[in-house]
Amino acid sequence: MRIGIQHRLLTLAMAVAAASAASGASAQSSSVPMAWLQMIGIIPAPTYDPYASQIPRRRPGHPPEPLPMFVEQNPDGLNPAPVDQVGEFVPVPDRWRIMEALGVNTPWYDPYNQNVLKGDKPINEDEWFFSMTGISDTLLEPRGIPTPVGPQAGDQPGSNDVLGQTDQIIFAQTAITSFLLYKGNTAFKPPDDEFKATLAINYNRVRTEEVRALNLDPRLGTERDDGFIGVQELFYTKDLRTASARYDVDEVRVGIQPFSSDFRGFLFQDNQLGVRFFGNRDNNHWQYNLALFRRLEKDINSGLNDVTKGLRDDDVFIANLYRQDFPYTGFVSQAIFAYNRNREDSSFYDSNGFIQRPAAIGREFPRTYDVAYLGYNGDGHIGRLNLTLSAYAAFGKQKPGVFVQADTDIRAGFLAAEASMDFDWIRWRGSLAWASGDEDPYDDRSTGFDSIFENPIFAGADTSYWIRQNVPLIGGGGVALASRNGLLANLRSSKEQGQSNFDNPGIQLLGVGADFDVTPQSRISTNINELWFSDTEILKAARATADVGRNIGTDVSVAWIWRPYNTQNMILRVSAATLLPGQGLKDLFGEDTKYYSVLGNLILTY
Repeated sequence: MRIGIQHRLLTLAMAVAAASAASGASAQSSSVPMAWLQMIGIIPAPTYDPYASQIPRRRPGHPPEPLPMFVEQNPDGLNPAPVDQVGEFVPVPDRWRIMEALGVNTPWYDPYNQNVLKGDKPINEDEWFFSMTGISDTLLEPRGIPTPVGPQAGDQPGSNDVLGQTDQIIFAQTAITSFLLYKGNTAFKPPDDEFKATLAINYNRVRTEEVRALNLDPRLGTERDDGFIGVQELFYTKDLRTASARYDVDEVRVGIQPFSSDFRGFLFQDNQLGVRFFGNRDNNHWQYNLALFRRLEKDINSGLNDVTKGLRDDDVFIANLYRQDFPYTGFVSQAIFAYNRNREDSSFYDSNGFIQRPAAIGREFPRTYDVAYLGYNGDGHIGRLNLTLSAYAAFGKQKPGVFVQADTDIRAGFLAAEASMDFDWIRWRGSLAWASGDEDPYDDRSTGFDSIFENPIFAGADTSYWIRQNVPLIGGGGVALASRNGLLANLRSSKEQGQSNFDNPGIQLLGVGADFDVTPQSRISTNINELWFSDTEILKAARATADVGRNIGTDVSVAWIWRPYNTQNMILRVSAATLLPGQGLKDLFGEDTKYYSVLGNLILTY
């Protein structure tokens, strides 16, 4: 329609032009007027750009108005490309350095922007990445624990032939440096090759009130300064194959590596020498681990790996299988089998002069054992309920028993559960744990449950007095009721260098707690745990006493955690705990023993 009208208007315009020419008009005016063509839309009319001219506009009766000034909207933005480079390609080394090619550079020490030291961009054209981590861990810990008096008797007022002054103070500074070199684009898939090394340098100073609490030689006094360098990680990881388009993979890792057998570290959580096959399937719904470790000796004062000593004759094999969203969406289930073979049948003394293997309890005779663990672990949420579950059955044989010369059969069990629920800024929590104890130290069965190397994150973890402190068993030799950073009442010489002990009183725990997110930077955590021995026959035999109550006591703790920058780069934790003794501890250590723990911990991370 529009084209027809324009055609007729154009015909009319040409007729008018022809008539004008016939009437004697000049040749210059014989063409169709431009204004007519613009009017009917044959050619576009010019548009007026008020900013195209530098001549100010003026309204009748008003002075000239200046041109409006351009206001900068983004002073930090990049300038537009020059006119002669618009549409041109700017060469860059790789896609990680586009911002550098545009002139945006950040300091090498800034971990929050592109940094070659933090693996944000490759170090060469072959996509090799490097990442470095530095950690400073500072600890100050005053505490009060039952402290035995040496056979030569103490030199402090109030000391007797069993217990002395309980006050102790620990200072420890650990510097950890980790180096990671890996190849491959890891945005969607694991690296093709990975090398990692982690060194830890520790200095610790301990002061007590009693001689022989820190060293077998009483001439060394009541203070000890010590330092150690440990190799915590030194491994190589190889991506064996990619099993699907979703990057389900199979990998192998060889060397000193971290490994946790379950979600909360109840059975085995350590950095040990071994080989591990692991991978996933079905879009990560299935995950598996097959791992074999030969355990390293550890420094007794720092707890770090000591690679200067020979390997322990202690092997650990673990196979586990994870299933995501089973049996509920958001809940992860795990089945596990673990086997611990120990052949440490000779005496071993630590650097402080105390015997570690065999433990100074019962017959104090070298022993070996084979023990297998079958377990189920679950972690996640069911609706609003957060839930963690663990169950283990241990069975095997030890030669000979701790209190008898004959071999004994190991039959023991463990259960733990922790549930929590969030209400706005408060998380309420309940904890329950049970480990079987040995009812008869002189029969052919060892029914006290013990782990391989526990590091439990449970019921307040190391904020709790019971879990944090290594309370010694007075009269039972150089063994503790519970190891440092351990839940089980396993009567070991130490967690670091001792053997598992399945002749123990077991443990029962019932606890409640709450986490309060006061601000985005501050959290306050509280815990109250009631503790019992599952059975006390082992304690009676070790102490040669007629009666030991089952109630350990009430463990009360509170902790404040502060992250001033809302990140993990700086964490300050201050906690306090006390153990109100029950009849069991009163029977073992008397009425007046002070049980307290104060912990100040500052962690700086780069």
